[in-house]
Amino acid sequence: MSNLFADIKQQVGSHKPSIVLPEGTDERVLEAAVKLAADNVVEPIVIGNPDEIASLADKINVKIDDVTIYNPKTYAHLDAMVEAFVERRKGKATEEQARELLMDVNYFGTMLVYMEKADGLVSGAAHSTGDTVRPALQIIKTLPGIKRTSGVFIMVKEDKKFVFGDCAINISPNEEELAEIATATADTAKLFGIDPKVAMLSFSTLGSASSQETQKVSAATKIAQESRPDLVIDGEFQFDAAFVPAVAQKKAPDSPLKGEANVFIFPSLESGNLGYKIAQRLGGYDAIGPILQGLNKPVNDLSRGCNVDDVYKLSLITAMQAITQTETQKA
Repeated sequence: MSNLFADIKQQVGSHKPSIVLPEGTDERVLEAAVKLAADNVVEPIVIGNPDEIASLADKINVKIDDVTIYNPKTYAHLDAMVEAFVERRKGKATEEQARELLMDVNYFGTMLVYMEKADGLVSGAAHSTGDTVRPALQIIKTLPGIKRTSGVFIMVKEDKKFVFGDCAINISPNEEELAEIATATADTAKLFGIDPKVAMLSFSTLGSASSQETQKVSAATKIAQESRPDLVIDGEFQFDAAFVPAVAQKKAPDSPLKGEANVFIFPSLESGNLGYKIAQRLGGYDAIGPILQGLNKPVNDLSRGCNVDDVYKLSLITAMQAITQTETQKA
């Protein structure tokens, strides 16, 4: 785990992107912001009332001199932000409604990212996933060709790294959506130095059982393979056939995965959520995420049970996503 984040800090540090942390009056968030500023890898922007934030800083004994603070109520460029918001929502919000919404720290922070006043956003320590993701979907929106966002976890234990998706957003994706999740997750894996070998999971291996559920995964596999022939993707697979070479040799000897999959695509949110928590709690893996993918600019969602380290690490990951997206757009 330490090696993973040492690599991320090295990549991020030379760019020093700015990351919005809207929940500036949450002590976990403020402490993480101070740590990010002290480590000089990310420029943290916290949102809230400066007096309340200063009082909290005194309470938890941290110095906020190097942390940028924005108060939506006194923000100098609020009029321009309101105008940009109304334009972006295309008639779905009046100027009065926009001003009211922009007093919400998540909407305000998301607009900072949209207006390129910041490079990414991390929220959710004190808000629901919906409160974090809704403004991003309305304002930042998904990348061209991507119909929906999805959420993945990087599972880390010593020198082992795997990616699980979707474990956060889509309850029951259809075959096209599942294929999109698979290719997006493969691209996310590359951010972490993983050469993706993608297994589309089910309770069947290459037709050993047949049902609507297995057929959906099989069809999604074909769509993903056709849309991204540059990736190694195969399915449908039971987990052991995707992960254990000896089982793969018996059940799927001709598969390019050969029991060495490192990206696992679950057929539903139910299975994905269970899968990552089993690996975390029984297998002893650290679960980093959820990392949202498919947005025009990076926005990520914390668990409300997060700690300071979680906020710090997800901010670094968001910064790395921002750098990668910028470099991709330039290319």
